[in-house]
Amino acid sequence: MIPFRKKKKSFPVKVCSLDSQLEFNLEYNATGGELFDLVCRTFGLREEWYFGLQYEDTRGNVCWLKKEKKVIDQNIIKESCVFMFYAKYFPENVQEELIQEITQHLFFLQIKQAILSMEYYCPPEASVLLASYYVQAKYGDYDELNGVDLLNEDLLPQRVIDQYSMTPEMWLQRIKTWYADHKQMSRDEAEMEYLKIAQDLDMFGVNYFPIKNKKNSELWLGITALGLNIYEKENKLQPRTVFQWSEIKNISFDDKKFTIKPIDKAAPNFIFYSTKLRMNKLILDLCIGNHELFMRRRKPDTIEIQQMKAQAKEEKQRRQIERNKLSKEKQLREQAERDKSLLEARLIGMQEEMRNAQLALRRSEEAAELLEQKNRLAEEEALLLNRKAMDVEQEIARLKNYALKTEEEKIHLERKSREAETLTARMAEESQKKATEAERLKNELINARIAEKEAKEKLLTFLSRATLSSPSPQLSNLSVPIHQLITHDGILSISSQSLEDPEQMYEDALELNSYDLAENDISDISLEIEKERIEYLAKSKQVQSQLKGLRSEIELLKISESEFDRINAEQLRLGENKYSTLKKAIKSSTRHKVAFYEEL
Repeated sequence: MIPFRKKKKSFPVKVCSLDSQLEFNLEYNATGGELFDLVCRTFGLREEWYFGLQYEDTRGNVCWLKKEKKVIDQNIIKESCVFMFYAKYFPENVQEELIQEITQHLFFLQIKQAILSMEYYCPPEASVLLASYYVQAKYGDYDELNGVDLLNEDLLPQRVIDQYSMTPEMWLQRIKTWYADHKQMSRDEAEMEYLKIAQDLDMFGVNYFPIKNKKNSELWLGITALGLNIYEKENKLQPRTVFQWSEIKNISFDDKKFTIKPIDKAAPNFIFYSTKLRMNKLILDLCIGNHELFMRRRKPDTIEIQQMKAQAKEEKQRRQIERNKLSKEKQLREQAERDKSLLEARLIGMQEEMRNAQLALRRSEEAAELLEQKNRLAEEEALLLNRKAMDVEQEIARLKNYALKTEEEKIHLERKSREAETLTARMAEESQKKATEAERLKNELINARIAEKEAKEKLLTFLSRATLSSPSPQLSNLSVPIHQLITHDGILSISSQSLEDPEQMYEDALELNSYDLAENDISDISLEIEKERIEYLAKSKQVQSQLKGLRSEIELLKISESEFDRINAEQLRLGENKYSTLKKAIKSSTRHKVAFYEEL
């Protein structure tokens, strides 16, 4: 009998990131490191040193899962074991240090949440710019006609919305203004631009803890990638002094007392007191992790990081080549659509001209027919007048013969003769007028027939010219024999079958504008990468100018401001920023920094 292997006990765990959720059945003896590696493999994440698993223990305290200990032994809530996959440590320079696209994406989501939840202070004008990059990353290129409904999107911190007398539509209009400038920017590029702007925020990558010095002054300790920042209670934006990791030799704590030994032997120890005992291990853990990353950055890259950077560079070049290809295809498609629209417009114009020409021809024919009828009537009237004139002449002859009979009759006949002559002259004059009118109408008929002939010749010439002067292969598809253009009822009938298939036009355009991607494309990309920093500096100046303009524009609509707003406004007035403040706080010696700290 084959013995059955005993099934290992497991328990369910849930791991949530900001855009996904994972569920695992974890063995009871699994360590935090095994769970963390499982999550990283699932995400395809190799830059795992920035991240950690955060959870809430049975006392409601926020903790980071320890990799070396068993998960089940870390005071977790076993009934609902939920971990948050967050960035625990932050880079000094996001563009140079974040290699993988998934790493950039996870940082992007976390920083965006921190800004929108108002964990980080972000000036209003920078909030608008960041929102435009977020929309570009999520929805792609701006399209006014087929735009998405952004009013329901969570784009700005509520603090920014509340402190200005502006409607959502007014905010959205300013976001769209910048959104339209990000055309052809891919998702990863938009997310990186977002991070490059966000890392200039004073609170970026700072973990704050309340502390006290020997004078019992309430201060803030800020743990960052560069070192330890000390802030006054009311000002979490500008550190009063900074202890870089390169100045620190050892960190230890005893109860609530933290002792930091500087490398400078002439400098006294830097001592502070935490307000809560449970925070001590977390403070020490963040200090150790940030110090290790600080030292690692200043050493040559490991083989693994070199491979990752090489792969990321190749992937970036590949994506750039694909983007160039897609861009060319898009341009060809747009050109084909424009040609199609142009041809359709020209076809409509030709049809309209043809209808006008046919209408003019029909009018000429009708005028000619009317003139012919008038001419016929005039000829008939002239014949009738001639006949009457002959009858009158016969009557005169008869009267003259009869007048010979008697004098009285003669006199009478003379009088009658004079009257008849007068009538004859008048009728002859009318006959002459009718004959003249008939001749004029005859000439007009001849001219009308000549005009009709010229209109027909002009129509045939126009159709021949439209057929022979086709400007492009697409237009030649519209050509048909001239005799097919005139239907039985005289109305223009042109087949536009070639215009009904834009895909065929697009394929034709591709065949006519074929291209090769060879080494020249890669060299072009390399040149673009080399110019990237110069372009970024120029773009940065432009962005700063735009931010200044937006700040001035919305300043008139401000109805309230926070203490952080006043501090930020003072920084702008003095021309200072995050880096100039840090530079001032770092430049003094360690001994002076400790002395200054003790006096706070």
